[in-house]
Amino acid sequence: MFTGLVTDVGRVSAVSEGTSLRRIRIESTYDPASIALGASIACGGPCLTVVDVQRHGNGCWFEVDAAAETLDRTTVLEWQEGTRVNLERSLKIGDELGGHLVTGHIDGVATIIAREAVTAGDNPWGPTARFDIKVPPQIAQFIAEKGSVCLDGTSLTVNTVDNDCFSVLIIPHTLSVTTWGERKAGDRLNIEVDLMARYAARLADARNAG
Repeated sequence: MFTGLVTDVGRVSAVSEGTSLRRIRIESTYDPASIALGASIACGGPCLTVVDVQRHGNGCWFEVDAAAETLDRTTVLEWQEGTRVNLERSLKIGDELGGHLVTGHIDGVATIIAREAVTAGDNPWGPTARFDIKVPPQIAQFIAEKGSVCLDGTSLTVNTVDNDCFSVLIIPHTLSVTTWGERKAGDRLNIEVDLMARYAARLADARNAG
């Protein structure tokens, strides 16, 4: 379980070939002594299992396996050497829950259709950015204005909704400490809808069926 608060931006340094299973090596500033084999790390959104870890420079590299379901439903298949990914370690009991409950189970892939710089007066910290995002029709029903959504592992608040499109506003801090600073129109994003929305819709379907 995660919160969607990114704690590091990793760099993919190696990717094995394969369409049913890929082993991916990611360089990070995490302390390797704190990462156990079998640990879960959200990498660009998907929850992946650490299968190897070694000290590297001032941090480490760790390897994860992405199986067919992950490769089919996320952007992981597109990752290559040099790809930067948002990282988050799994929650511990007692940790601060600053975002929203995130499972790392990706519902699909969304696409950025526009990015707009938003300047607020004489803001000395830099502009915020508004992103317009299009989602697959089967996911759109779970997106609600002022609700939560997780995009590429980042917990965000939905600003507006228009059919299968919605917008989010990214503050300067988030732009600087995540991969959002480099995002542009046409980029594809891993999307996980709010857990409560998913279960509420499933209960409604069951009630209607009954």
